[in-house]
Amino acid sequence: MDRRRILNLSVIAALGLAVLPPNAVAQTKSLKDQLVGTWIFVSSTNTRPDGSKFDPWGANPKGTTIYEANGHYAFMLMRSDLPKFTDRSKTTPEEGKAVVQGSIAYYGTYTVDEASKTVTLHVDGSTVSALNGTDQKRIIKSISADEMNTLNPVTSEGGTPADTIYKRAK
Repeated sequence: MDRRRILNLSVIAALGLAVLPPNAVAQTKSLKDQLVGTWIFVSSTNTRPDGSKFDPWGANPKGTTIYEANGHYAFMLMRSDLPKFTDRSKTTPEEGKAVVQGSIAYYGTYTVDEASKTVTLHVDGSTVSALNGTDQKRIIKSISADEMNTLNPVTSEGGTPADTIYKRAK
């Protein structure tokens, strides 16, 4: 091949890459590589056994999930309307119940199954003690540079699937 033809092909290839949508380049990364980072919780829609939908976290929930490249993760989520108190050793039973029912946190390690697009969270510790030492699967329905949509097939509320949206932290 002569140099002119090689140069022409190089220019065409460069222009082709330049017009690709940003998601197309991200899709070449592994699922684990796309997952790594900090994600801000946006919303969750749970489905009851009768098919009705509900949001257990209310308006303006606060939460984050952090996936590290070394295989560790941390997750925390809470309702924005939790009771406000300064000394947790002096809460009322109602305040304590509202906090327990309105928040969850857990941490541990995770593994990714690229073929099935699932993440398995190996829970080392959780505010829901029954989760300690368990594996929790999350199905990655979609992921881009800025947004992730997951499905939690079995939630801590008793088996209602949760369809969850996250935005990547800036």
